[in-house]
Amino acid sequence: MAGVTLAIFATSIALSSGLRHAINSLVSAHAISIGSLEKWFPPSHGGWRAFLQPFAAPTSAALRGVAFEVAPGESVALLGANGAGKSTLLRILATLLLPTRGQASLAGHDVVNAPREVRRNLGYHAGTDLGFYARLTGRQNLRFFGRLNHLSNSLIDSQTSFLAERFELGSALDKQVRMLSSGTVQKLSLLRALLHRPKVLLLDEPTRSLDAFAAASFRQFLKTEALRAQGTSLLFASHSMAEIELLADRVAVLHDGKLLAFDSPANLKRNSSVATLEEVFFRLTGHGAPSIAESEPA
Repeated sequence: MAGVTLAIFATSIALSSGLRHAINSLVSAHAISIGSLEKWFPPSHGGWRAFLQPFAAPTSAALRGVAFEVAPGESVALLGANGAGKSTLLRILATLLLPTRGQASLAGHDVVNAPREVRRNLGYHAGTDLGFYARLTGRQNLRFFGRLNHLSNSLIDSQTSFLAERFELGSALDKQVRMLSSGTVQKLSLLRALLHRPKVLLLDEPTRSLDAFAAASFRQFLKTEALRAQGTSLLFASHSMAEIELLADRVAVLHDGKLLAFDSPANLKRNSSVATLEEVFFRLTGHGAPSIAESEPA
């Protein structure tokens, strides 16, 4: 009888262990998972009505039932006009905004229920409001943010040196951030997002303010080092069709907070029977491609 009991107990342990492994593999099957995600904001008021805004009912939709998944090591681009919901989506995934409804997880962790674990696995670059301490040097800022990510000083220094060389930051690291150009601060923000080698990168218009050489160099770094060599997953917003074509495995087209299409650039063009990604975007959003009138000779 004791032998039978032990056998049943061992079988139950094996089953529970197998179930646990199955659940873990299911949870980690996607770097990013988004399901029926919605975000609504209260109306914007001026004057004394602004004091009532936190208590007003949310009536302005930024995201309407968005759902898609990003596989480990995959690069996905968010394409949409200003106000389409791209930055809102990235901010929710970065745990900076709470969704109104729906579900979102990053590296197997729910953005609402496990924000600390989410932040440990992501690198985030905002298109605006980069959040540096203006009177500290670039190097001091990176040391500060690196320590927040539980990196040792030696690892911070080695990663900073490696990335600064790749981004051609040079002596700018030892200048106060307030003395740097907007393009250099942009590079510094991208370096900060990559400093701790995150599993998932969230980049909002990563090459904004970068000159042509710096932008091309950064795209090449992302493609060869972050995506190909390290297997990092990438979700980025961009208005550059060339950048999307170079980096994205798939494209999520957003319009008025809705997901209109989610496919590879080649399939999007094939299904829309057009030659360029720009034409795909115009066709999906219902906008005619602007024509440039040829000037008549005087």
